[in-house]
This record gives sequence, C-alpha cells and structure tokens, in this order.
Amino acid sequence: MNSLLKRQIRKHLSEELKNNPEIQSFLAAIEGSYNTYEEQFSMLQRAMSISSQELFDANKRLTEEAKQQRMVIKRLNDVIKTLQSIGNKEVTKEIKDLTGIELATLIEEQAAKISAFEKQRAKMLRDLEKSNEELTSYAQVVSHDLKSPLRNVSALISWIKEDAEQMGGTALSHLAHIEKNISKMDNMIGGILEYSLVDKKDKIVNLVDLNVLIYQTIESLHAPDFIEFSIDNRLPTMKKDPYRIKQLFQNLISNAIKGMDKEEGYIYIGSKEEEEYWEFYIKDNGKGIPEKYHTKIFKMFQSIDSTKESTGIGLSIVKKIIDYYEGKIWLESVVGEGTTFYFTIKK
Repeated sequence: MNSLLKRQIRKHLSEELKNNPEIQSFLAAIEGSYNTYEEQFSMLQRAMSISSQELFDANKRLTEEAKQQRMVIKRLNDVIKTLQSIGNKEVTKEIKDLTGIELATLIEEQAAKISAFEKQRAKMLRDLEKSNEELTSYAQVVSHDLKSPLRNVSALISWIKEDAEQMGGTALSHLAHIEKNISKMDNMIGGILEYSLVDKKDKIVNLVDLNVLIYQTIESLHAPDFIEFSIDNRLPTMKKDPYRIKQLFQNLISNAIKGMDKEEGYIYIGSKEEEEYWEFYIKDNGKGIPEKYHTKIFKMFQSIDSTKESTGIGLSIVKKIIDYYEGKIWLESVVGEGTTFYFTIKK
C-alpha cells in the first residue's frame, strides 16, 4: 500500500481503533488489493510497450504458418484420395477431406500396405530370377541331350552311305534327305538355345566398330559370287555387346542372301544417326516378302521359305536382340523387287 495513503488512514483513527484486530484485518485487505492492482497495471504497461509493428509482424507470421499448414493438409488429402482410388478401382463417390488426425492414421495404414507390397514384390523378383536361372540351365541341358542323339544318327547314316554304294541312287538320295533334315533339326535346336539366352547372357559392353564387324560377317557367310555388297556410308562405332550385334547383322544379311533370286544380286547396308538412337537398314533386290508375312516372320518358327530349309528362328532372335537394346524393327518389301529391313538401336 502506498505509504502516504497508509499515514492518512492512521491519522484519522483513534488509538483504540488502530489496535483493533478487525481494523488491522481491513487495512491488510486494502493493502493486498492495492498490490494486486499495481501488478496488473505493471503487466498492462509491459504489454503496451510492445510496438504495433511487432504485433503486425507476429500476426503476419502466424497467418503464413496457418496458410502453409492448410496447403500441407490439402496435398495430403489429395495423396490419400489418389491412393484410395488406386486401391479401389470402383470408387465413384467423392472422397471427403480428412482432418489432421484422420490423415495421420490413414497415412500410417497406407505406409504399412506399401511396405507389405514392396516385400511381396521383392520376393516375386527373387522367385522370377530363380525361375529364369532354372529355365536357362534347362534349355542348355535339353539342347545338349537333343543334339547328342542327332550326332549319333548322323554318324550312323555316314557309315550306311559308305556301305550302300551298291544300293543305287534312290537309296542314297533318301539318306541325303535324312541328313538334310537332321542338319535342320540341329540348327533349330541351336537356334532355340540362342533365342533363350539372348537376354540372359552377361551384359558385355565393348566398343564395336560396325565397319569391321560387317566385313567379318560377310566373309563368314560365304555368299555366292553373283551377290555384291555395298556399305552406303561410314558405319558408327558403338558401345555394345559384340556377340549380340554380330548375331543381329548376321541373321539379317543371311536372310537377304537366302532370299536372292536374281542373277545379279545386290545387298546394301547403311545407317543414319538420330538424337537418341541409330537407325540401320539392310536392303536387297531379292524375291521380296508378301505383306501378310511382315509381322509373322518375327515370331518363332514362322518362315516363308518354300524349301522348308529355314528354321524360322533367325528373325525371332533379331527381334529379341533389338528389344534388348530398346529399339524397333520393321520392313518394306515389294514381291519380285526386293526387301528393306529397318531397325533402330538406342545409343
């Protein structure tokens, strides 16, 4: 209590009242109220001392934070709606917006589902990898087991032919036909094995100079003398697997050679560089391919060779190699005039 006020009150009280307990209690109550008022007034003064600019800045920060929180909640709602739509393809009614607590609960549930899905996916990938390894091993074993009796039969026929000179031309012709079919079956088994291993072999990356590779491939195919080869431009050098690239060109050039029905045959090879890939072509002036076969010939065991000597696997291998390199293959052909195969290989 203010000391001046206290003296004024005591000045007007008698000595008897000054010592009265009730008066003493009354004065103590007044002093307590006065002290409380002073504390509140002091707090008010401190509050009033905050500048209006500080209050404006604080209010601006709170408003911005509230806005950001609303945006976060809206985006989370959108994510949850998307997840719910993916999880339930038959959702037709609009999904309501969720509160913060509901969002947190739902996100926790979705996280658990995603975690379970990832574990399941990882297991499926492991199982698939194991199955692929088993299939590759199986293909190799089957190929070996099938080729072994073929070699034995071929050897027996050779011995029979040596002893069958006196049997005449007809018998020898039949034996030659058997040998021809055995050779075709041997090539077919080898082709199936090659097809199964195209995307299973180790990924080898080397610089491949196609100018050298094409020359070596043409030399190895022993094309007839009446076929002339032409490289239309300088071919690129690429970082690829030499074996796969050689398989690719070897099968296409071999097909062009087999399809040649002209006395003067021409096979042209060239390339064109694009931004993300190389485009190649192999063009011949052979007998051509009817349009109805333009898609079929890339499937296993599909062949238009009327002599039935083709295994129908070569172009399937070509297609699989091009798919492996994320490319495309197509052809243009006119029956009686020739065929051009186009294909791309991603850089």
